[in-house]
Amino acid sequence: MRIALDATYSLGAEPSGVAVYCRSLIDELCALHPDVSFYLAYRPNRLTRAFRETHPAKNCTRVVLEGPATRLWSRRVDLFHGLNQRLPSARFARKVVTFHDLFVMTAEYSSPEFRAKFTDLAKRAAEQADHIIAVSGFTASETARLLGYPREKITTIYHGVRTPPRYTQVELSVLRKELSLDGPFVLHVGAIQTRKNCLRLIDAFERIPGGPLLVFAGGAGYGADETLARIDLSPAKSRIRWLGYVDADTRAKLYRTATALAFPSLAEGFGLPVLEAMAAGLPVLASNTSALPEVAGGAAVLVDPLDIDAMGEGLTRLLADEELRHEFAEKGMRRAEELTWRRAAQQTWQVYQDLIQEA
Repeated sequence: MRIALDATYSLGAEPSGVAVYCRSLIDELCALHPDVSFYLAYRPNRLTRAFRETHPAKNCTRVVLEGPATRLWSRRVDLFHGLNQRLPSARFARKVVTFHDLFVMTAEYSSPEFRAKFTDLAKRAAEQADHIIAVSGFTASETARLLGYPREKITTIYHGVRTPPRYTQVELSVLRKELSLDGPFVLHVGAIQTRKNCLRLIDAFERIPGGPLLVFAGGAGYGADETLARIDLSPAKSRIRWLGYVDADTRAKLYRTATALAFPSLAEGFGLPVLEAMAAGLPVLASNTSALPEVAGGAAVLVDPLDIDAMGEGLTRLLADEELRHEFAEKGMRRAEELTWRRAAQQTWQVYQDLIQEA
């Protein structure tokens, strides 16, 4: 059997949640099925970089996606899987596509130009797909609603997570010193952007007694200028840290040494930082909207992301109550144990099998 995967989005110096999904799924599929030939397809602008990367497994072959060269190998594969809500124009026996989110189509979270391009690609992918994988029930419903795709042909497969490494207190103390984290802190992981609701998080943070820190670990996204300007004007400015994008090791250490994760996003197709924090035993406060309640699975403090008072009260409770933090840390770790990348790969493989048998 031959399976082709669009591996384009698995590359990048600063991998996003989509990149984590692509890398993790590719690794697990290759490990689970060593007798299957996997074609890792890269769009031309990423192909050179792909050849600089280590091969995920011996049963992988790198190929170019789009253009005349694609026709040389596309006829040989049994199924093509677009890992990021996009499908090539080339013909394949069967096509599957993963949809992560559609919030670009529903709110002012990007430029008009990006919204138009995104919407066009999403519509075309839905038109071509024999089946869609959605990363949450919420995303599945949005895909059916916004793109008119039959709900019965959408399978929900959650992301997975790997337990982050454990670090010694000395290692964590070194990190704290390097980053000037000299006390309890609330952590936010993800790009600073309008959708992440960082402005309201800052408002809520300013109401928390006791002088904790607020740490933003993520690059600058759409609308970041407004948030950064707000930090400069905040009366709590001396207690707010923006680290920019942090690598996986630093992020894991932050999860291990923070007091709580705040993730009050306005819209998420999944919300991987919530699951990563839970795997590290970090209690989580998250929004009660979009995909976050189903991802949290009852293991997080959920608040209305538009209610600054509720957000502040929730964070104050977590910071002040060690027993409550322990309760949600335990719940979170149990939730994270349920969602693994191996499980996601097994469920994805079943989608492949069902489609190939139908052909």
